[in-house]
Formats: sequence, C-alpha cells, structure tokens
Amino acid sequence: MRSVYTGALAVSQANGAEIKPLQNNGRLPWDTHELLFAVREPFPSKATGTSIVFGRIRRDKPLIIKSHMPQNGVIFSDGIEADFVSFNSGEIAKISISNSKANLITI
Repeated sequence: MRSVYTGALAVSQANGAEIKPLQNNGRLPWDTHELLFAVREPFPSKATGTSIVFGRIRRDKPLIIKSHMPQNGVIFSDGIEADFVSFNSGEIAKISISNSKANLITI
C-alpha cells in the first residue's frame, strides 16, 4: 500500500492538490479488523470501467465482485500470478475478514 499511497500523493500534488500525509504512513495497526485494497493498474478500456479502485473491507462490508471475463479470468494477490484462482464470467468473489487471527511474535 505504501507504493500506492506514494504514487497517488505525487500525482495529486502535481495537479495542485493539498493533501496531508497519512497517519502512520497509512499502516494499519496489527489488531485492526479491516483490510485495505487497491487496484494497481486500473485501466478503463472502451468496454470496461474503473469504478472500484480502492477501498476498505470490514466485517460488515465485504468486497463482492462479479467476473465478466468470458475466459481466462483470474484473481491473484500482490503480483503472485502463479497463486491464482480462476475467475470467469458469472463467478462471484467475496473477500471478507477472516474469523481466524494471526499472532505477531517479536523477540
């Protein structure tokens, strides 16, 4: 997310926007109950739009998306294409907060 914030800040400032720096560089606390997501390259073609490019996922507000790709549609996370899930026309993906929690152990 840091690279997304850095790019968005630079583009906004270059276009005259006055933006305050994000608190804690945009990092969420370890015990948060939400996720942030961003589309790295939102490309609006003649046939598609870019209505969802950034957002927050909460327990009461999952991200639900429907595929319109007739074939070869995929979902993958953080640039790891080999770890993809097929996502073709009509399929629906629901991304939500897990009931399981990770524990951070420091020494």
